[in-house]
Amino acid sequence: MKRSREKAASELFAALYPRLAGWCRRLVDDDETAHEIASEAFTRLWARWTSVAEPRGFLYVTAANLVRDHWRKIERERRAVHRFTTEAAVRPHAEQADPSVRLLVRSLPERLRVPILLHYYADLSIREISVVTGRKEGTLKADLHAARELLRAHLRRSLDHTL
Repeated sequence: MKRSREKAASELFAALYPRLAGWCRRLVDDDETAHEIASEAFTRLWARWTSVAEPRGFLYVTAANLVRDHWRKIERERRAVHRFTTEAAVRPHAEQADPSVRLLVRSLPERLRVPILLHYYADLSIREISVVTGRKEGTLKADLHAARELLRAHLRRSLDHTL
């Protein structure tokens, strides 16, 4: 019984994956994304294999939902980038900030530097930074805290040396 289900699943994959991936490709205009979506649709089908009456329909509905999610993500990213570039053109450039602070920010590890730049220099919210970077909001909050602590410690040492 198990062997016949595995064979049926294998045959279904061979028969439908190329068409499903091609259909997704026409919708998202990117080979890699199309294959990710088609693969995810099959993964979701396998998780429900015994309860799905019409696998082909399930695959296409699932892929359509994943494509829609992809389009939403792209639109959110486009809006965030547009806002970032618009505000960056209007706001004073970071180069006008205190050079020592700028150098300290530049010296931070990328994982801490990017959220600092996007939050304090581009004035993006935690949620917007999460959308742009694909990182969880809680992680970004923790990274911002860690970055502020590092900057605070560096500035405190700098002030101690100048006094």
